[in-house]
Amino acid sequence: MIIKNVKVYTPQKNFVPGVVVTRDGRIHDVLLGEDISVNASEEEPVLDGEGSFCFPGMIDLHFHGCKGYDFCDGTKEAVEEIAKYEASIGVTAIAPATMTLPVDELCDILANGAAYRAEQQNKSVKKEADLVGVNMEGPFISEAKKGAQDARNIIPCDTAVYRKFQEAADGLVKFIGIAPEEGDAVSFIEDVKGEVSVSLAHTNADYETAKKAFDAGADHAVHLYNAMPAFTHREPGVVGAVADSEHVMAEIICDGVHIHPATVRTTFKMMGEDRMILISDSMRAAGMPDGQYTLGGQDVNVKGNKATMVLDGALAGSVTTLPDCVRTVVKEMGISLETAIACATINPARSLGIDALYGSVEQGKKADLVLWDEKLQLVHVMKDGEVIS
Repeated sequence: MIIKNVKVYTPQKNFVPGVVVTRDGRIHDVLLGEDISVNASEEEPVLDGEGSFCFPGMIDLHFHGCKGYDFCDGTKEAVEEIAKYEASIGVTAIAPATMTLPVDELCDILANGAAYRAEQQNKSVKKEADLVGVNMEGPFISEAKKGAQDARNIIPCDTAVYRKFQEAADGLVKFIGIAPEEGDAVSFIEDVKGEVSVSLAHTNADYETAKKAFDAGADHAVHLYNAMPAFTHREPGVVGAVADSEHVMAEIICDGVHIHPATVRTTFKMMGEDRMILISDSMRAAGMPDGQYTLGGQDVNVKGNKATMVLDGALAGSVTTLPDCVRTVVKEMGISLETAIACATINPARSLGIDALYGSVEQGKKADLVLWDEKLQLVHVMKDGEVIS
């Protein structure tokens, strides 16, 4: 397919007028410049982008579900319906997050994901987002910062348990979250680094403890600011340790609920845009009407764009999709579109270790593309070289 009359998002993180040619599910060529013409055969379809922005399919590496389904439902139907919906809105690769649940139940959920991924890889063309990993938000977390997690299932970090998870997932676990103040975190990190990215998640660690974990090899921070100590001038906590650890990538939820716009702007200045990853952290109510839902087996009230625990009113994930987080961070938080797109495409691709195929509009990469108009509204989604939305 020839996609003409678009503004192409380049690896230099800018938009340039051009043409994208896709063949056999991959990007065959990218031609930049005004008035580019391409010789097409009669059989080759042409899509006129009518001046829209053309950028890589987005990658959400931390969310729980949407459209009434949760990855932790542990069924093929749940994963398939989640993947279909995400692809339809322009999120073409996903790494869903697990909750803090019993170990055996988590193993069943991971095995279900692995089976779905194996089946998905045998499809030549599909209309679902690629399942590229799993982000384990629990169970190795802190009860003090459990948020919407179930404290009954929290356990200290354990190498044998992690390897049991990874075996069930057939290697699909890409992030394993820990609270470094609980158990022998440094030994755990040294045991598993190179096998998986260790993230700091739902932790009450102070600066020194968090920094020690990062120095040992942890390289990821789960939803920065949320479920961790506040960043203050005398107690910089996990946020300060992330800032001082340049190898660490940080997730951030920009739904307009979790973090104040001024804090988002400050964080981008402090960390640098290359380390920031936009996530949705959406739960099953995303794309659904207001009402009562569940997250990790616990009841959640949803009203508008806010989800709170019935039990104690704590924030319970989000009900905002990743594309809407990108729109919010651009329209309401003062982050440029060019930066926001990078934080939803190439940055998560690099963090997941899949940037050889995903995350940028370059020759040889997967032909997963999104077209937005000047108002940042969806025009088309292309998955594996086929227009699906």
